[in-house]
Amino acid sequence: KERKMMKANKVLFITQEITPFVPESTIANIGRSLPQATQDSGKEIRVFTPRWGTINIRRNQLHEVQRLSGMNLIIDDTDHPLIIKVASLQAARMQVYFIDNDDYFQNRRMTTDENGKEYSDNDERAIFFARGVLETVKKTNWCPEIIHCHGWITALTPLYVKSAYKEEPSFRSSKVVISLYDDNFNDTFPAGFLQKTLHRGMDIELFDGIKEPTSYEELAKLAIKFCDGIIINGDNISPALIDYAKSLGKPILPKPADDEYAEACNNFYETII
Repeated sequence: KERKMMKANKVLFITQEITPFVPESTIANIGRSLPQATQDSGKEIRVFTPRWGTINIRRNQLHEVQRLSGMNLIIDDTDHPLIIKVASLQAARMQVYFIDNDDYFQNRRMTTDENGKEYSDNDERAIFFARGVLETVKKTNWCPEIIHCHGWITALTPLYVKSAYKEEPSFRSSKVVISLYDDNFNDTFPAGFLQKTLHRGMDIELFDGIKEPTSYEELAKLAIKFCDGIIINGDNISPALIDYAKSLGKPILPKPADDEYAEACNNFYETII
């Protein structure tokens, strides 16, 4: 029987930043423009981002989605309630879903505090965010063919899709694409981070070749190890990461020109599928 040609009709965007909710940056601008262009090309999209404490709920008209909120995610034996909020970008006819939690995001800035110091629980924030997105998508019974991750807080998504969630109907056919940016962090995630990441029968052997304490480069390696394709979005990506991706035979899209960006990404999705 001939294999039915898959097409990337449904694309899930998981992004660390998106304008106008946070200040402009490379990630935030792509987080805003790529989903819209993808939707304009006729695809169905969903967009998820953290509800950083700097995002004003009233000004941005965020509403809690009661039917999706209220689940508890257990990280390191502690329950953390998952709160889902949504806002509309009217001009783009686009909705943005926000992952929120009192401990990890409420009254806190993005990845560093007001003195520029990185939060000591950024590792748990990344775990909570990745799992929060996947649990929410699962709850909506939506089945994306492509999951495109932007920013290091999304880096655990490929691992979870290919292990803890691989039997879920929503993700059984999903291919995960990651964009690599120049947005690394300086501190390392503490020893024990990989153990904390384990969920739903995952095996510690999944982390073979990944060192602890976990630096940005090790976290990026983990994302590369489990993803299906990589898009270069920065000018200063570590050559070691590119070499690692090549050694695993991962498809790589070199940095596209700005005016061809969305088209290049969408063509890349089709080649991955």
